[in-house]
Amino acid sequence: MSLMVAFRHISLLVADLQRARDFYEGILGLEINQARPTMSFAGVWYDIGSTQIHLMCLPNPEAGLVRPEHGGRDRHAAFVISDMHELKERLTKADIHFTLSQSGRGALFCRDPDGNALEFICG
Repeated sequence: MSLMVAFRHISLLVADLQRARDFYEGILGLEINQARPTMSFAGVWYDIGSTQIHLMCLPNPEAGLVRPEHGGRDRHAAFVISDMHELKERLTKADIHFTLSQSGRGALFCRDPDGNALEFICG
């Protein structure tokens, strides 16, 4: 018998919540879900369709770990976006480095201010 499995949220560790919010809200245009409960640490939740991103302002147990330059060679979260050109413009304007998929498909990889790898696919 198989289990019913669905993706609910991804939790990302951040060191500076305001800096992370500037990226997720200012660059990506996400809006905070105000209905989420208060936790014992600072953080915010963003709704993305039926899933969520949970930013948690907690110490990173992997601080100082060297990550691959290309986010596609690191663990990452992947999101579908409506306009790849617009995302490239926003990242470039904010001086945020990104790389394109090395497989040749239409995907872009960047890192948030805390080094979390993110993939964006135009859908």
